[in-house]
Amino acid sequence: MQKIAVVGGGLIGQGWAVVFAQAGYTVAIYDPSEDVRKTVRNTIKQRIADMVSAELVTAFLGEKMLEQLTVAHSLEEAVEGAIYIQENGPEQVEIKKKLTAELDALVSPDVPIGSSTSGISASRYCEELNGRHRCLVVHPINPPHLIPAVEIVPSPWTEKSIVAKVDEIMQNCSRETILLNKEIDGFVVNRLQGALLDEAFRLVGSGIVSAADLDKAIADGLGLRWSFMGPMKTIHLNAPGGVADYVERYGRMYQGFDLHADTDNTWDCVTRQSLRAELEAAIPIDDIPEAQAERDKKLMALIKHKQQN
Repeated sequence: MQKIAVVGGGLIGQGWAVVFAQAGYTVAIYDPSEDVRKTVRNTIKQRIADMVSAELVTAFLGEKMLEQLTVAHSLEEAVEGAIYIQENGPEQVEIKKKLTAELDALVSPDVPIGSSTSGISASRYCEELNGRHRCLVVHPINPPHLIPAVEIVPSPWTEKSIVAKVDEIMQNCSRETILLNKEIDGFVVNRLQGALLDEAFRLVGSGIVSAADLDKAIADGLGLRWSFMGPMKTIHLNAPGGVADYVERYGRMYQGFDLHADTDNTWDCVTRQSLRAELEAAIPIDDIPEAQAERDKKLMALIKHKQQN
């Protein structure tokens, strides 16, 4: 079995460990925090148990996945013999520079170093490295072990062979790869989410709709179609003559919306004025772990349904 190193034992790193183990790789996970190293195996064990309960993996496979996981006590131990490294460090350029430089010095030049960063392009932290040719962003959607989409974002210096190798690994892990042709901060998923959130904050901040009712617009409206087809295919099917007909009918309407009419509705301002109080009343901070677990159960049920259809 080939080995993959997961660097960082937080929520994203744990999810990646499950993904790689499920695909049959041996996984070494490392975190600089001793407390994390002591608890991460049990946390991953619970994630696997939840997947077994949801019938996403068999009990036999669940046990096998846990057997394939080791907790490394040093970075050197984690990456030794690995064919791929998934880095999950903090979302700070300087930390990523330091960590990627350490990884670059430890492993052979043909081993890809993928970062789980949510918005930092690889060129911002790898430009000065000798091994910048094997650095790229491999961005999962949280939680990684349940949501299959993965963005692969090469830097201007990433070799095509490295991109191909990472794409193959991700497809071996049953991931749905989104390959960007050009580097851009935020990539695709978070730029789309950011555009929607920007308008959502404006609508809530302007008093047009509550946060709860805005969420209904997605969960009970747009999101139902988006769970099995994206916005482009959605509009193609929403007019008799396809996408050209849709744009002809509705393009001027959409482009006529003044999406930046209320400049005072910044995210910080809206959060302070109303959003924090409303959401924390619905889900108190102490209840977030339980709500996350409930979210994951519903995600697993949805994934099971999609697998059967």
